[in-house]
Amino acid sequence: MFSWIFIFWFLQINKFVSAAIYNISSCYYKISEEFHREGDVVIGAFLPLHTFHTGKKKPHLTIPYYYLDNKIQYNFKNYQYILALQFAIEEINGNPNLLPNISLGFDFYNVRFTGKYILDITFNWLTALGDGNHIPNYNCKKRNFTAALTGTSWITSAQIGTLLQLFKFPQITFGPYDLLLSDRGQYPSLYQMAPKDTSLSLAIVSLMVHFRWSWVGLILPDDHKGNKILSDFREEMERKDICLAFVKMTSDAWTSYFYKFWENIDETNVTIIYGDIDSLEGVIRNIEQRLLTWNIWIMNIEHHVIDRADYFMLDSFHGSLIFKHHYRENFEFTKFIQRVNPNNYPEDIYLPKLWYLFFKCSFANINCHVLENCQTNASLDVFPRHIFDVAMNAESTSIYNGVYAVAHSLHEMRLQQLQMQPYENGKGMVFFPWQIPQSVCSESCGLGFRKVTMEGKAICCYKCTPCAVNEISNETDVDQCVKCPESHYANTEKSNCFQKSVSFLAYEDPLGTVLVSIALCLSTLTVFVIGIFVKHRETPIVKANNRALSYILLITLTFCFLCSLNFIGKPTTAACILQQTTFAVAFTVALATVLAKAITVVLAFKVSFPGRMVRWLMISRGPNYIIPICTLIQLFICGIWMATYPPFIDQDAHTEYGHIIILCNKGSAVAFHSVLGYLCFMALGSYAMAFLSRNLPDTFNESKFLSFSMLVFFCVWITFLPVYHSTKGKVMVAMEIFSILASSTALLAFIFGPKCYIILLRPDKNSLNHIRK
Repeated sequence: MFSWIFIFWFLQINKFVSAAIYNISSCYYKISEEFHREGDVVIGAFLPLHTFHTGKKKPHLTIPYYYLDNKIQYNFKNYQYILALQFAIEEINGNPNLLPNISLGFDFYNVRFTGKYILDITFNWLTALGDGNHIPNYNCKKRNFTAALTGTSWITSAQIGTLLQLFKFPQITFGPYDLLLSDRGQYPSLYQMAPKDTSLSLAIVSLMVHFRWSWVGLILPDDHKGNKILSDFREEMERKDICLAFVKMTSDAWTSYFYKFWENIDETNVTIIYGDIDSLEGVIRNIEQRLLTWNIWIMNIEHHVIDRADYFMLDSFHGSLIFKHHYRENFEFTKFIQRVNPNNYPEDIYLPKLWYLFFKCSFANINCHVLENCQTNASLDVFPRHIFDVAMNAESTSIYNGVYAVAHSLHEMRLQQLQMQPYENGKGMVFFPWQIPQSVCSESCGLGFRKVTMEGKAICCYKCTPCAVNEISNETDVDQCVKCPESHYANTEKSNCFQKSVSFLAYEDPLGTVLVSIALCLSTLTVFVIGIFVKHRETPIVKANNRALSYILLITLTFCFLCSLNFIGKPTTAACILQQTTFAVAFTVALATVLAKAITVVLAFKVSFPGRMVRWLMISRGPNYIIPICTLIQLFICGIWMATYPPFIDQDAHTEYGHIIILCNKGSAVAFHSVLGYLCFMALGSYAMAFLSRNLPDTFNESKFLSFSMLVFFCVWITFLPVYHSTKGKVMVAMEIFSILASSTALLAFIFGPKCYIILLRPDKNSLNHIRK
């Protein structure tokens, strides 16, 4: 027993972890109640895709019927309704033989299952105002409405139908067939797409007979439909000698008799749940949460997984038997679903939510309708069936057929109007768009253009001007272009915004490959020089120029070359900090070593120094402290920099068209220039020391090479500053790498080049005899 409890508890962990840990963006909870697709004639679609629920019902102080603790709840399985609608409209618009030269569009309105709200959105659609200021019998935007598509609940269709029948407005319902809606006296303009059918209830009774289940329970909605279903079941069960253990009729207020509902529920192991999902959703979710075992559930509906945390592998309804009508698979609809994504349908308000929740996309900071960092192969057909089903269900099939019914009706009506027009007097003639001659002052402004009024001309006379940089217009005759978000760019036609691709100075780039190759070659060359000096460490030229300082300088130059590799590759916070700290410390040690060598030469020959000071410096080994002291000063500067305003990852969305360049921002410009200033100051100090010993004997004197290398180093970094500030993006990063390599190469070439020349090519000069001469 305890092992089973542990298994159930373990399988529920995913639910609790998902709810507690998953961090949901605030954009996920922001949703509009409508969106539109333009067309010459428009279908109004009233579909239930999201609703709001409240726990403690905290009322708003000024807004009636609104609660402060409202939480949005999406039903993504119903999103197939919108796809079926769009699929049918795209097929019709692409068919030259059906409604030629006339395009269908739609207005989508979300249905929340409250009477006040349903009537409100219906008025919004009929008046085309959308701001709550309804003017009956007046269409603000002069749009051509054709029919209203309503469902799935019969209550929703009935409430909308009560209003539409006042205007004799066509209404098509896609929910289950309802006898009440077939009353022509009450709903003269309503047509139901679902057929009147009792075959499912007969099939369920046949299953009872097959398995000899003669003692079953029945759960139905407490309305006129439930009474009709109960009558059908009882009639058929009595003929088959099947008895009802209990009958539970549920309504919206079923929670008021919650405990009474569960009485006698365990008298049978077989229970039938029959009705529509809108009426029975609350009961189904409660049964699911109770985790009832050893029960067989037979249903005509499939409960909806509202949230991915709701899906539990061993809930009460796993293994249940669901009776549904079979529909021929529409392969074109499956292909259509595979093409659906937020980029192809930017007006759709639900696709960004789906992509964010299931494909790990992120919302742009400036626009909750724009996504970033999405998977390239994301598609709706990869969802598990309990989240989204690619096969058309009964409601989607009714929507698809309903749209075609509207299109064929319009087509036939247009043909009849053409045939029956009274040409004698011209009264009552109806013209199609292609029959009407054009009479305009200015041609329409196409996609990517906007209208500009001409001074002194009528408002109908205007000229078309292209949209500005990174602005688009995806409709004709717009007054203003729309600016693309920072993370997107306008295509060449300026009709769409596309997401910019992320770019940085990568190892695979030609420029990155060249710089990496140069850095590795120079560091290898430095290691080779170290090997030469170690091999010839007892020769006069190596010993005479302070062998220990030469080793330190060569090792430091190796790190100087390698530190340039930190600037290549995708920037991270750690890499941005290492770029500047390793560069600053490595070059400080190198320059401090050069300064120590220069001071050592000056002290050795007592150039311009009093004898007492020279003696004190030589005894105290003063030059040995130059490297740590100079390095500590640079570390102090870097420490202040990292503590106050350290480098960070930044984006450049303007330098390269269609690309967002990721790079490291220096953070504090003052600190960065202080580091460079300190290095240049050390270079000038080393140059001054070397300049003082320029007239010493050539055999021992490397001062002229030290001074020349410092002069080149100083010139490189002085030249770097204006060039660095005048470039952007990858070129700016490459410029800094080039300066690092160039200044390091100057130190290596001018200080150690002549010595390697003598060691390798003129060994005769590298001897005591030559020195004595």
